[in-house]
Amino acid sequence: MRRPKAQKSNEPAVDKPARVTMMDIAAAAGCSQAAVSFVLNDTPGTRISQQTRDRVWEAARALGYTGTTYTSKASSYSGLDNVIGFAVDQLATSPEAIVAIEGARQASWNAGNVLLVAQTLSDPVMEPKAIKALTSGGISALIYMTIYTRQVELPSYVSKLNIPTVLLNCYTADHAFPAVVPSEIAGGQSSTRHLITHGHHRIATITGEIWMQAAQDRLTGYRRALATADIPFDPELVIEGDWSAGAGYAATMKLLALKEPPTAIFCQNDRTAIGCYEALKDAGLRIPQDMSVVGYDDEEISRHLVPPLTTSVLPHLAMGQWAIEHLNPETMPGKRYPIAKLECSLVKRHSVAAPRAEARQMLDDLNTTP
Repeated sequence: MRRPKAQKSNEPAVDKPARVTMMDIAAAAGCSQAAVSFVLNDTPGTRISQQTRDRVWEAARALGYTGTTYTSKASSYSGLDNVIGFAVDQLATSPEAIVAIEGARQASWNAGNVLLVAQTLSDPVMEPKAIKALTSGGISALIYMTIYTRQVELPSYVSKLNIPTVLLNCYTADHAFPAVVPSEIAGGQSSTRHLITHGHHRIATITGEIWMQAAQDRLTGYRRALATADIPFDPELVIEGDWSAGAGYAATMKLLALKEPPTAIFCQNDRTAIGCYEALKDAGLRIPQDMSVVGYDDEEISRHLVPPLTTSVLPHLAMGQWAIEHLNPETMPGKRYPIAKLECSLVKRHSVAAPRAEARQMLDDLNTTP
């Protein structure tokens, strides 16, 4: 990541050959990158045929593969040019950080870089120590991530590190660093528009904690989609939750108790949608025949619900890759950088259908039953 040292004037310039990666070998040998790794590292306990092993070694020799420079157990990280620091406030409480780290790992390994990760918990005392521990080890770049999308105030010494720094899922007021966040307003708009295109006009939404930027932006997208379709906004169709299944269940029950219940519900995360599913089933309603449901986040559970949940992808894998791609010597403090927003693409499954007259009658019957 550092600038190359200037060559002596009496030495001719020589282009450095591109580093051969395991992906190159996998493509040449016609096998997976995992198989290449197992063969080249002589990993015990792997059942790879001798024929595949021979192809891997032949491809490695033909391409001039010389191995990696950072796998030696005896080596120290200090002073290496191919080490990137990754500081994140929370690692264990949600999958988003792991997904972003994996995206960064994929992109950094392709370039021959190692990723060092530290959890900071946004602690005013321990966060500076954690970042200093990374930087004192000789990292050549820094990625700073928060789990919840928000504006941050970085410790002053980060601006003085003199290494490329990128912000992931957060940004600063002065836009002094390249930053990438999800395009949440567009995501909320796309989710709601999907329901509108299926003929729904009475659409409810269950938000997250409304003080959070993600909840505010998804709600803004919901309202924009309604306005674009000339559907009046009805505040009684907006129920605040807390991202949990329990809140999704309670909010859905409130919506079903309305004099005029919705025919579709946009849950602003998949865990809320799980509670929504349970409430609808307890009320004797079918998804999507009697009520359409859309989630958000595309967590693993969403594809295993019955029916599988239509939801939006949080682009943390792509954000991790973006962060690596935008670490270069030009990304130094002192400039103003626009905030990059990556698409939260909609994954269409089987939880949305057109409203039916009999479904409306069933909802009306729920509210007239003594």
